[in-house]
Amino acid sequence: MRAIIAPEPGGPDALVSTDLPDPQPGPGEVVLDVAATAVNRADLMQRQGFYPPPPGASDVLGLECSGTVAAVGEGVERWSVGDQVCALLAGGGYADKVLVPQGQLMPVPDAVDLVTAGALPEVACTVWSNVFMIAGLRPDETLLVHGGGGGIGTFAIQLAHALGARVVTTAGSEEKLEVCRSLGADVAVNYKEQDFVAEVEKATDGAGADVILDNIGAKYLPRNVEALATEGRLVVIGMQGGATGELDLGTLMRKRGAVISTTLRARPAEEKAAICAAVVEHVWPLVADGTVRSLVHATLPLAEVAEAHRVMEASDHIGKIVLTP
Repeated sequence: MRAIIAPEPGGPDALVSTDLPDPQPGPGEVVLDVAATAVNRADLMQRQGFYPPPPGASDVLGLECSGTVAAVGEGVERWSVGDQVCALLAGGGYADKVLVPQGQLMPVPDAVDLVTAGALPEVACTVWSNVFMIAGLRPDETLLVHGGGGGIGTFAIQLAHALGARVVTTAGSEEKLEVCRSLGADVAVNYKEQDFVAEVEKATDGAGADVILDNIGAKYLPRNVEALATEGRLVVIGMQGGATGELDLGTLMRKRGAVISTTLRARPAEEKAAICAAVVEHVWPLVADGTVRSLVHATLPLAEVAEAHRVMEASDHIGKIVLTP
């Protein structure tokens, strides 16, 4: 099979197409013929040498995909050859075929085509697990989403809005802010021109945000804590703004707040399976009826993966960038 790896750290041109043996399913595993995968920030970090795959995972890039079941291993009962599915991966999506633990497969939601489904697993599992399973966002609470124009941001806005929360988001252009508003954001803040802490206070009559979903990390840590409501929960899922920041414990204690930092990729298979099952139960019905969707900025052939990485690094895209083998 053809696959994309990054044998040496570097820029987009460090990505190399190579021939690898076709994967064979072991007990509880499924092999997919990949229809589509999508680019995530973690892929860029892996290419740069900052985010290696967890032990035992493929060094082929790609944390999600959609495709057709090509083979099943011993003990696989739910899935059969020919099923159309999407999958949450620890790696391997940038390829013709991929090996997946059966618990990380999900059916393609009704009314979603197979290629678009390749852009769903990572955003759906990230948002549901962090915002709802971990942070426990409730109806009538306020969610602050940083990076509202990206794949995770656009999905989080829609899902939180659909489930009755007030949504405040940040983005860096008027075009992105307008898209965020159209998806259900009650307040859209241009972080280049406005102070998001002040805008959150204004939107909540001084109460603050009950949950903050942050992909920036260190750079935003002090202001995120400042923006939290009493008993607020800050969930950090990225480090685009650095890994080491100053935490004001006095402010956090006065607010009885929590700072939680998570990663999805390195979780045990059983935890990923539980997240996937919860997504199918709670999120897929909203995707199937069109309430929530994965926005696709562009679809490129896998051979143009370097260009796809350049597009993401420029940060001008809105939603997901899809790759098709």
